[in-house]
Amino acid sequence: MPERKLHHPAFNTKVALEALKGEQTVCDLANLFGVHPAMIHQWKRPLLAGASGVFGRAGRKTPEVDEEQVKDLHPKIGD
Repeated sequence: MPERKLHHPAFNTKVALEALKGEQTVCDLANLFGVHPAMIHQWKRPLLAGASGVFGRAGRKTPEVDEEQVKDLHPKIGD
């Protein structure tokens, strides 16, 4: 039995994006990139699920505030 290939995440994203474009069938893409069609479907799922985070506020981190630094800087603001 052949060993499983581990593909780089950038490759997975590229193939999944090509599948989402819809210009070629999943079977054509599988032949072109040398992967099984089921893998392309598996790669599309997390891409679609995580796409909303790209444009939403969920992806932004809240800035961390260093309280000690704030206490030191407040008196300097008044000078």
